[in-house]
Amino acid sequence: MDPISPLEQTLHAARALVLADLVAGEVAEADVVSLVEDSVTQRRWWVEQWPDGAGYVAGLVAQDVQDALLERYGRWPLCPVCGSGDPHALDVEPELGPDPHWVCHKAGVKVAAVGALGRATGGTPSS
Repeated sequence: MDPISPLEQTLHAARALVLADLVAGEVAEADVVSLVEDSVTQRRWWVEQWPDGAGYVAGLVAQDVQDALLERYGRWPLCPVCGSGDPHALDVEPELGPDPHWVCHKAGVKVAAVGALGRATGGTPSS
């Protein structure tokens, strides 16, 4: 059996982190999981072209899925920090960098690392 390449390990890790956040928000339906797969496929090509960007894949996949969800369903993930005012989504920071986090710009706080929303929100639904 061939060992899994570093590229595939990176892509599998990114997929797992974003799926964990989707599960935490109870939005990991089959069509949403397909959005993750689409992003991973696109990012595979991207990392093949720019191997030094491997550390950025998790944040990019999270942003891809967030953008796709916005087009189809609405904002995700909703901010669990701000209890009043209009519901708003968290953003991924850095936009292109290692160690991506979900942040609330309104409150100016890091909410959770990508993949750790369940721990930050207690696993409650984001709707």
